Amino acid sequence: MARQTRQRILDASLAMFNAQGEPHVTTNHIADELEISPGNLYYHFRNKDDIIEHLFTRFEERMDAALVAPDGRLPGLEDIWLQLHHVFEAIWDYRFLYRDLVEILSRNRRLRVRFARILRRADEQAHAVMRGLSQAGVMRASTDELRAVATNVLVIATFWLNYASARGDKDEHAAIRDGIVQVMMLLAPFLRDAERVHLNSLVRAYID
Repeated sequence: MARQTRQRILDASLAMFNAQGEPHVTTNHIADELEISPGNLYYHFRNKDDIIEHLFTRFEERMDAALVAPDGRLPGLEDIWLQLHHVFEAIWDYRFLYRDLVEILSRNRRLRVRFARILRRADEQAHAVMRGLSQAGVMRASTDELRAVATNVLVIATFWLNYASARGDKDEHAAIRDGIVQVMMLLAPFLRDAERVHLNSLVRAYID
């Protein structure tokens, strides 16, 4: 029963943080939503930051799984597309972390360190993917261009949903779709002709 209550607190907190914004939700609000006493909540979690850290652990696990490279082979366009799906879906499911990023990280050093680790891993993965596409003959670009594309991919993937929210997009699936297309199109100028045709086919099929 205790484990079930703990899970309910985390699930409710995530839903409320995403819907209302983390700064606007207190532990009392969470307890009221679950119809439990604040004391019952504090039995499971020390404070709101403790809840956030446990949610962040879930998010880390999702991102670590999403950032796994293809095993034993060089990446292709479909690999990047699928990986972006997993990354965007994880960011969407834990979007309060990004929307309230500065506020959360400013008061929690442990989360600053952990979020920086995710960004470093994503950065390393983006650069490895670009090098892999070049080695596979999919892309034709200089070392500096590959580095720049990798960084741009990371920046847009990290903050696209914030941008979509700021411009008023309400459709989750459309926001994710548009973000993936936007990232993939960063590669287009550097693709060989056949791969560019393939990318355009993927985009058309995805949008339709």
